[in-house]
Amino acid sequence: MFSDDLAELFGPDGPLARQLPGYVPRAAQLALSEAIRDTLEEGGVLIAEAGTGTGKTWAYLAPAFLSGGKVLVSTGTRTLQDQLFRRDIPRLREALALPVDVALLKGRGNYVCHYHLERLEQDERALKSRDEMPQLRAIRRFVRESDTGDRADLPEVPETADIWNRVTSTRENCLGQDCPYVRDCFLLKARRHAQEADVVVVNHALFMADLALREEGVTDLLPETQLVVFDEAHQLPDTATRFLGQSLSLHQALDCARQAEAAGLAHAREAVRWSDLCQALDAAARDLRLVSAPVGRLPGGRATFEQIPEPEAFDQSLERLAQALDGLTESLGTQEERHPDLAAAARTARTLRARLWQWAHPARGEPEAGDQAAVRWIEHSTHSVRLQRAPLSVARIFSGFRRPGQSWVLASATLSVRGDFQHFQRQLGLGNAETRSWASPFDYPAQGLLYVPKALPWPSDPGFTDAFAQALLPLVDACAGGVLVLCTTLRAVDRVADVLLRGMLSSDRPVMRQGEATRGVLLERFRAAGNAVLVGSTSFWEGIDVPGDALTLVAIDKLPFAPPDDPVLEARLNACRAEGGNPFMEYQLPQAALLLKQGAGRLIRSETDWGVLVVGDGRLVDKPYGRLLWQGLPPFARTRDVDVALDFLGHPPGRAEPAAQDAARA
Repeated sequence: MFSDDLAELFGPDGPLARQLPGYVPRAAQLALSEAIRDTLEEGGVLIAEAGTGTGKTWAYLAPAFLSGGKVLVSTGTRTLQDQLFRRDIPRLREALALPVDVALLKGRGNYVCHYHLERLEQDERALKSRDEMPQLRAIRRFVRESDTGDRADLPEVPETADIWNRVTSTRENCLGQDCPYVRDCFLLKARRHAQEADVVVVNHALFMADLALREEGVTDLLPETQLVVFDEAHQLPDTATRFLGQSLSLHQALDCARQAEAAGLAHAREAVRWSDLCQALDAAARDLRLVSAPVGRLPGGRATFEQIPEPEAFDQSLERLAQALDGLTESLGTQEERHPDLAAAARTARTLRARLWQWAHPARGEPEAGDQAAVRWIEHSTHSVRLQRAPLSVARIFSGFRRPGQSWVLASATLSVRGDFQHFQRQLGLGNAETRSWASPFDYPAQGLLYVPKALPWPSDPGFTDAFAQALLPLVDACAGGVLVLCTTLRAVDRVADVLLRGMLSSDRPVMRQGEATRGVLLERFRAAGNAVLVGSTSFWEGIDVPGDALTLVAIDKLPFAPPDDPVLEARLNACRAEGGNPFMEYQLPQAALLLKQGAGRLIRSETDWGVLVVGDGRLVDKPYGRLLWQGLPPFARTRDVDVALDFLGHPPGRAEPAAQDAARA
């Protein structure tokens, strides 16, 4: 269709070379783009693993633009979504000189709702702190001036600020066509543009929300497209599990009671005894919280449906909550036509009642099976009780929503384990997809060194975390650039940060840890410092791009095996075992290999990057399965000698590297 166009575009004298200073043609980028073009022409599914530096973004955007068809691009995060829309797409569109109309579409919680903003302005008692007064004023100004209403365009109010929850809508409390501001609605404007645009940029969460709604018969969220590209596709199984499951918190029940009472007293005061109904729901929710308190004393503060302590008392309390929701839902149903607020409260109550029914059924002891199998559990924390339900497998639902003839491309740097894609394919039901892999253009043996210390205790030893942190101190001291320490638990984050702080008392190097500020703020500080130490857990293992000397040492404490007390993991391992499989080799090991590769990928982000990757877990070398893990990492030079690692940090590649060259040849 457009073979010559792609070859010219990515060629040494093509539009990209003329438009972008420093552009370098990459054979892998062109080959990936041509494979995507072929998939688009054939209406197939391509799973494409493209190593860091391949240039996969333009490799999939180019055939998408040139095809002339409608395209949906789904990214792993809203941050990447914004980067794609505001930076990458405009540059390629300008280079190609094509009039491609591109729309950015996010979930409704990202758009300010005029109606809920007005309600908050009319009831300033709903503000939870003095800090929210200037935030409210900033949002009010923003709504008057903004074309999008996208809260990402208002950095003055932190993305994590609680006030956003009260000035945005939910599917249940949205007034729809009854809203007095329907003509000005930012969400509806974004959705209309998405229906009309050539290319629509969404994120995985929104795509999965669309799948979940289509399961319920709602089909108007995302437009029909010829091609769907999933960037950072390795995130899809977890995102699908989260969004194709269901969650009900007691906070939601309490909020529902308050919402219904306020709407009832305001618009149907004489019709129903609202206070009695809402107090009954409030009391039932609080009673369930007390009855489920023993769960909070279990490991992880959670228990599967079958393992809940004192099940009879729990079931009775759950039934009282169901009856209270039934009473409120029935009364709201008789009055909902009187006012949009009553209709919104009725939708909320019905949604919660449906989720509660789905969580409680089938009855205890009646297992779910087949494609509909699910795992149910309860989580009890200091501030919340949550009933969770997740599908045991998302394969049927995910693969089943590919429309006939629609092309799918799933791209990421981490989709296979030593070139084997089966684990990823099984998770998403894409066993018949074409799988291809393109290596990174980086010179990993020269640019990076993998160091596994010899003398550390096994990770199961109580003294492991302290010993790991102590082993990092000389490396941190020798490292002139930034240091990223990736831990497998939040407890280890605090312990490692404390040990490093004590060992670096005489240093002016800042030590940051997850939880001190938002992830975005910490990363900004880390980049700006140039020599900081940042200690983080799960959310820092991917999506971090810090090129140059601002990151020259990445340290991973343990192999990232998922915690065995995770209910979804436990259920999946049991199912694998029941089918005669080996859950460790078929599930746990591939998952750990992919996550380890993600963490290691933070180190080398460009052709000039360099540094040391430290893995404190000796199982990587000493256990038979360790070979599978380290062979899945980039082909760094390897050593167990701390002097070689120190020498590498002191003599970066291209400046002086005798010991590093010896290690590379080892």
